[in-house]
Amino acid sequence: MKPILIITGATACGKSALALDIARECDGEIISADSMQLYRGLDIGVAKPTAAEQAEIRHHLIDVFDFNKRLDVYTFVELAEAAVHDVWSRHKLPIIVGGTGMYIKAFLYGLDPLPSDPTLRAQLNREFDGTDGFERLKNITCETIPDDFERWQQHHRKLLRAFEVFKLTGSSITKLQTLKQSKLRWPATVWNLVREREELKQRIAHRTEAMLNNGWIEEARVAIANGLLESPTAWQALGYAVIGKYLEGDIDYETMKTQIITTTWQLARRQITWFKGQHPEAEHLPFPCDHQLLIERVKLLYK
Repeated sequence: MKPILIITGATACGKSALALDIARECDGEIISADSMQLYRGLDIGVAKPTAAEQAEIRHHLIDVFDFNKRLDVYTFVELAEAAVHDVWSRHKLPIIVGGTGMYIKAFLYGLDPLPSDPTLRAQLNREFDGTDGFERLKNITCETIPDDFERWQQHHRKLLRAFEVFKLTGSSITKLQTLKQSKLRWPATVWNLVREREELKQRIAHRTEAMLNNGWIEEARVAIANGLLESPTAWQALGYAVIGKYLEGDIDYETMKTQIITTTWQLARRQITWFKGQHPEAEHLPFPCDHQLLIERVKLLYK
């Protein structure tokens, strides 16, 4: 049974290309740790591996659900655990690759189930319904659970869930999630790829332009028509709502492109902070570097 290799890092840093090279030479299969790659119909905008790459190297946790499926970290952990055992059953190397930090951390360390109360949730739903209710909820949670407020101030449903947990436990979700066990649940090597920030900004800009030129706008048109922006969690996929504004004529092409680049960079900054502070087990690798050197390290680690 081969230990797991986990490759993390900010969006557009080069995780997927490195994982493919390692999988080719080290008899590996890739398990996606990207919350949006689980959805069918989102391909270009979430940087899924191409059909040719998936045909060459077996990938897991891609195109699993339709938009109407609500996903959470517990679902991911269950799926990822099954995928790892599936890869092990063929005596292959599991390579988990992605930038959804909470998913990866929960897989590695476990995540205690958070309490819930349907009666309380229904009461809170009524009390904080609508735009005015959301504003009142933000004011209250900013005072009572500022760490959760900072994470989810733009997400009504998530902030409502955080307030429910606070009512039941007297603590924030963020704090409760840091109280879980600090011991790794799996034999794993974790690499966090770290690029210079200016270089990463340029890569994000170039990738965004390439995606827009290669069909992302039409993909977004179809996804929005199929209900993407009304879905429980898939609506959060980066860039699609902005493209929707462009398709509606609310913004021009350059504004759309600039907004996508800006929000992608903001995501990258959050990822950089997360992987630096939340993963004591990770080795932070300056990137780019020679892929072959890392491949040789894997061969030594997993021979």
